[in-house]
Amino acid sequence: MKTIGIIGGGQLGRMMTQAAKKMGFHVIVLDPGENSPAGQVADSQIIGSWNDPESLKKIVEETDICTYDLEHVDTKVLIELADQGNKIHPDPRVLSVIQDKLLQKQCIAEAGISTPAFIELKDDADFATFGFPLVQKTRKGGYDGKGVLVMKDKTAMAEKLPGACMLEKMVDLEMELGVMVARGIDGDIVSYPVTEMTFDDRSNILDLCIVPARISPELEAKARDLAEKTIEALGGAGIFGVEMFVDKAGEIFVNEVAPRPHNSGHYTIEACVTSQYEQHIRAVAGLPLGSPDQTRPCVMYNLLGEPGYTGEPYLHGLEVCLHIPGVSLHMYGKAETRGFRKMGHVTVTSTVLEDALDKALIVKKNLKVISE
Repeated sequence: MKTIGIIGGGQLGRMMTQAAKKMGFHVIVLDPGENSPAGQVADSQIIGSWNDPESLKKIVEETDICTYDLEHVDTKVLIELADQGNKIHPDPRVLSVIQDKLLQKQCIAEAGISTPAFIELKDDADFATFGFPLVQKTRKGGYDGKGVLVMKDKTAMAEKLPGACMLEKMVDLEMELGVMVARGIDGDIVSYPVTEMTFDDRSNILDLCIVPARISPELEAKARDLAEKTIEALGGAGIFGVEMFVDKAGEIFVNEVAPRPHNSGHYTIEACVTSQYEQHIRAVAGLPLGSPDQTRPCVMYNLLGEPGYTGEPYLHGLEVCLHIPGVSLHMYGKAETRGFRKMGHVTVTSTVLEDALDKALIVKKNLKVISE
């Protein structure tokens, strides 16, 4: 039995572990928090930081294959370990490019892939030179809306983000799309259906994921092609989430890439032949990629902690939601809820997309994570 190591013990690692265990793998997780979401279902957990050289060396050397559920890790150590012959996927050199938003954008642009105009932020004069409106992004460490600041005019300069950053032109946004792309060790690539994403205005965290996206066949084909070319340009084996913007003129741009399972791919567990989590395990283990085909329409709802509540989580409205046909609930096993923390997600499947959406909106209205 081969052993897979997962650097990061969050909800993505949890669902990755569940998929790996179904396929007969032994799983070890590295995470600083005891009883982490992934650690609860893994065979064992190493308590340690994702940036501690000794902890990283320990998990890599104790496993046959190592992967990640987050990108904010010490790639320098992992590159050294990979050069010693250890199997780490996606390649930590690829991860080092993707985890730096500026390097990621430069790599994508150099491949001729459309992306919003951007520059490296060197000093404050760059704001005026680049021109408002713009988006300031921290180069490393941002996630779920953190490390991103929309600046409509120069008055926003008072709130500018510290540290190494980049600037990006604001897109005259029509909608946001996502495509999960899997790439095998042999270079084989498959992509999943295009997802339509809506975001919570209060937190800038993904709210609803509607699949298939309500777009033309032409835009669907263009988005999948663009996503596949993006991953070909970046390289590496595993599953990747490609986020995209569509502007009012119908033009499509690559926003960002995640080198791991992604929030917008949760729906694949109930709605696709091969879930993104199983696909990731297949890819990093050198196994044939599975079918990404969608079997039924689906809407995913992110279950966030309600603002104003902190403590042991309690699900309000659960019975109402579980009376609805096609509803599947995934809780992440987090011991404490707080405002806008990702506590779980719900998928709703149906034979008709609009029916799934109507039911998802009922769930959104009734199901709340509060504290006891």
